[in-house]
Amino acid sequence: MAEILKAKVLLVDDEELFLAALAKRLEVRGMQVSTVTRGEDAVAIADKQAFDLVVLDLSMPGIDGLETLKRIKARQPDAEIIILTGEGSIRTSIEAMKAGAEDFLQKPVSIVELVNKISEAKDKRTHILEKKSVKEIEQILQTKAW
Repeated sequence: MAEILKAKVLLVDDEELFLAALAKRLEVRGMQVSTVTRGEDAVAIADKQAFDLVVLDLSMPGIDGLETLKRIKARQPDAEIIILTGEGSIRTSIEAMKAGAEDFLQKPVSIVELVNKISEAKDKRTHILEKKSVKEIEQILQTKAW
């Protein structure tokens, strides 16, 4: 039986059959998955919803994965993004990591490896959000005259 992982994931890939198959494999493991086939749509949906992780292809029509990554990170610096591509190079992976990608995985990827990466990203995001909440509470307490 597959491990259940409660995570909200956005998959972005222009290969619709791959996208549908990967979404099903993640949903079976308990994840809530949204899919889009264009970088522009990924930026728009990421502006409206919070995701534990964005899994992003590099090669897409319109804005490519690297530009999509940069736009999402500009709006949401805490966004966790993994690049998953079949056309990556060392140079591209370094550029993606510098732009804020958490990891760079080559297709075909083991579902176990991807689920592990999603779990790690979710844990990291949860920790970051908890730290932000504590700081916000501390600021509120400091501004109140008890």
